[in-house]
Amino acid sequence: MIKKVDHIGIAVKSIEAALPFYTEVLKLPLIGIESVDNQKVRVAFIKAGETKLELLEPTSEESTIAKFIEKRGEGIHHVALGVESIEERIKEMKENGITMIDDHARTGAGGAEIAFMHPKSASGVLYELCEKKAR
Repeated sequence: MIKKVDHIGIAVKSIEAALPFYTEVLKLPLIGIESVDNQKVRVAFIKAGETKLELLEPTSEESTIAKFIEKRGEGIHHVALGVESIEERIKEMKENGITMIDDHARTGAGGAEIAFMHPKSASGVLYELCEKKAR
């Protein structure tokens, strides 16, 4: 079951350069910044009501975020849907003909279990399934 829009991922060249717009102009609180080495990104989480904004800065030219920025420029990268039982959701998506980028969940920012749907299966939108375990 999809519970909510968990966050919106936004590709940026520099978190430090982008952050003042969100924290000073929009007056949204910064939750924290972390590195996700296996995805070659730094991530800043910003609280926007019940949803978070996730600024994604590449830490390597080989990261998918660096390639995204090179091809499309900075901007919205993905929409993350909060789910329960992510492995069941992945199976359900595949049974409904959705092409998954990730056949199994992997660990993302904040320790969440994540899996991406291919945008060709979702009208050009990159969707992420995101399951957060209770801490």
